[in-house]
Amino acid sequence: MNGKFLSGMAVLLVAAATVVAGEIELDGVKCVVASRDAQASKSADYKEGKVYFCCNGCSSTFTKTPEKFAAQANRQLVQTKQYEQKGCPFSGGDVDPEVTLKVAGTSVAFCCSGCQGKVEKAEAEDQVKMVFGDKAFKKAFEKKSSEG
Repeated sequence: MNGKFLSGMAVLLVAAATVVAGEIELDGVKCVVASRDAQASKSADYKEGKVYFCCNGCSSTFTKTPEKFAAQANRQLVQTKQYEQKGCPFSGGDVDPEVTLKVAGTSVAFCCSGCQGKVEKAEAEDQVKMVFGDKAFKKAFEKKSSEG
C-alpha cells in the first residue's frame, strides 16, 4: 500500500514539474501598459499567446484599447518566447545573424546594416514601434511552434 502511495506521489511530482517547466519566464519582463514588472497572474489573451501586466488596472486598460499598446504587446510576445523572428522587420527577407540590435531588451536581427541603422538612429520608444508595430511584426515574427 505504501509503495503504491509513493509511486502515485512520484507521478504527481513529475507532472507538477512538467507544468512548471512549461510556464513562461517573466524575469525582466515589463507590463505592456506601465513600466513595472509583469505578473503571471495578470494576463490577457493576445494573438494566440498571452500578454502580462503588473496589475488588473493595466489589464483592463489594455483590453479596452489593445491597438494603443500593440507594439509593446508584440515585443512582449517575442521577449517571452511565444513568438520568434522569421524575417527582417522592414523587408520581411532573411536576416543576417551578425546584424542585430537590442530593442527594449529584446534582440532583433535585420537583413542588412541599412535596416539596422534605421532603428539604431531612432529614439527608444520609436524603435519599439518600428520593429514591433503590427505591420513590421507581421513581416518578421511568427507564433513559435509547439515542437520547438
